Amino acid sequence: MNKPRRVLITGAGSGIGEACARQLAAEGAQLILVGRRREPLERVAALTGATVLVGDAASSAHWADWAHEIGDIDALIACAGGHGLGSATRTSDAEWQAALRSNLDSAFHSARACLPGLIARAGSIVLLGSIASLAAGAEVCGYTTAKHALTGLTRSLARDYGPQGVRVNMVCPGWVRTPMADAEMQPLMAHYHESLDAAYARVTAQVPLRRPASAAEIAELCCFLISPRASIITGASLVADGGSSIVDVPTLAYSQLGALP
Repeated sequence: MNKPRRVLITGAGSGIGEACARQLAAEGAQLILVGRRREPLERVAALTGATVLVGDAASSAHWADWAHEIGDIDALIACAGGHGLGSATRTSDAEWQAALRSNLDSAFHSARACLPGLIARAGSIVLLGSIASLAAGAEVCGYTTAKHALTGLTRSLARDYGPQGVRVNMVCPGWVRTPMADAEMQPLMAHYHESLDAAYARVTAQVPLRRPASAAEIAELCCFLISPRASIITGASLVADGGSSIVDVPTLAYSQLGALP
């Protein structure tokens, strides 16, 4: 009888991290959930039977404290992240450091701490990037820079640890309906006096599929990448944005001339 997979998920208290936990628990995996807020983690743990580690994924000291409890694992899904709003001239030193810490340092420290256990089981890592890993939105300098850097981290880890059997990939979602994205809809809702659904429709109006992803849809991709079905895939950035990154922005004006036959 095969042993259940042991999977560690950061940022597991809500959004994509929670969705990954739910799916993997349904598949019989043993889970370790990492996050800064105890209450959401324990709520997810009650549904999944997971072990909870409360702390900052960007802290090497916390990872050192958790080493014994983590042990050998089959996969790491690094979902921890945060904001990084403002243009360069409107980003303070503290805001810049916070953007890098929450989005880049958290992934680096998670991967570095888990690699010994992953090497032991020829495991797999998935880092949660963004379409901000591929292109720049307006006035999100810290976030865009950190998410771009995750591409380099993914490739570096894949290059260095592939010979030891460890695969490393990145998922790059567009808009996903999560509590974090809901908060980002608030300025649009206030400005246009519209509902949350209408705000999501507005930000995906030029996305080919015309909708945001669900957290469960992105979790499907993360779980695929850590599965044996993806055994030859490493160093890849899997874009899951409803097609937004394929849109030729300079031609958007022509889309108003009429629908295609």
